[in-house]
Amino acid sequence: MASEPVARAVAEEVGRWGSMKQTGVSLRYMMEFGSVPTDRNLLLSAQFLHKELPIRIARRALELDSLPFGLSAKPAILKVRDWYMDSFRDIRYFPEVKSRDDELAFTQMIKMIKVRHNNVVPTMALGVQQLKNEQFSSRKLPPGFDEIHGFLDRFYMSRIGIRMLIGQHVALHDPEPEPGVIGLINTKLSPIQVAQIASEDARSICLREYGSAPDINIYGDPNFSFPYVASHLHLMLFELVKNSLRAVQEKYMNSDKDVPPVRIIVADGTEDVTIKVSDEGGGIRRSGLPRIFTYLYSTAKNLPDIEGPSEGVTMAGYGFGLPVSRLYARYFGGDLQIISMEGYGTDAYLHLSRLGDSEEPLP
Repeated sequence: MASEPVARAVAEEVGRWGSMKQTGVSLRYMMEFGSVPTDRNLLLSAQFLHKELPIRIARRALELDSLPFGLSAKPAILKVRDWYMDSFRDIRYFPEVKSRDDELAFTQMIKMIKVRHNNVVPTMALGVQQLKNEQFSSRKLPPGFDEIHGFLDRFYMSRIGIRMLIGQHVALHDPEPEPGVIGLINTKLSPIQVAQIASEDARSICLREYGSAPDINIYGDPNFSFPYVASHLHLMLFELVKNSLRAVQEKYMNSDKDVPPVRIIVADGTEDVTIKVSDEGGGIRRSGLPRIFTYLYSTAKNLPDIEGPSEGVTMAGYGFGLPVSRLYARYFGGDLQIISMEGYGTDAYLHLSRLGDSEEPLP
């Protein structure tokens, strides 16, 4: 535990760095820069992150201290704040990166920071859930909750950006990258292949939870590929397929009717690559549709306790899956839309921007 003067000095540093302007990096630059991961380029990348990461981390730490409705004081939020403060301290107190050895040590350190922050999403969700249970007993969101929703959107978008920067730098150290892979970016990613893997992962959880799982049919050109980050696409598709499987499974659990499959359709458009996840799970009430992208909405009966023993991913959780998935899509200029027909089913449209040509700085 840091002594009070040290803690005060760190807090002052956080305030100073948190007021600085962050520097965006375009995906095109990432791809061009990372296509030749020489020692010099890796050194330049580490020097950039040494200055950039403290700004981004400090800004989030400051926001975590000033949330409305007493959210900042919730134990789960305080835990996340401590992670951000520890990471800020680790980077700020790391000496200037001047040599290859410095760069390798710095890379190991930011790799550990990425691991430290692995559970930020469920831990933040627990804090928001604690607040909801204490103050918002009705299903109607209170006036002013938009402020928390806006904060969480900014917070998670920033987290995606931080993890992309760290992950890209770390991945460039891979001595034998797959053909067409530049750091985290696969320039020839097959969306059909990612859809198959995400579907298998989601089905295995459905099988574990219910004992059976609907079939999943995937349609599209198996030879089609485009530049994208495989881990981002997997995360989004896994969430959408999991939601569809759960809806179908619960609708037909006690029925004699044939269980309809979940359908995934991949379309290669001029502007976007669009993936539709379609189910016949009964749909969502029209009155509930505006809430599905808010952070307090979950259809789960019993919410998982992340403080207790974990059994891994569950079919339904804190209701952060859809809003966070939409942020992942929007990070690269895409979007996620949900269209529902109550009494029949739901179609989720995942619009993915074609990467590689964009010179817009990423968040």
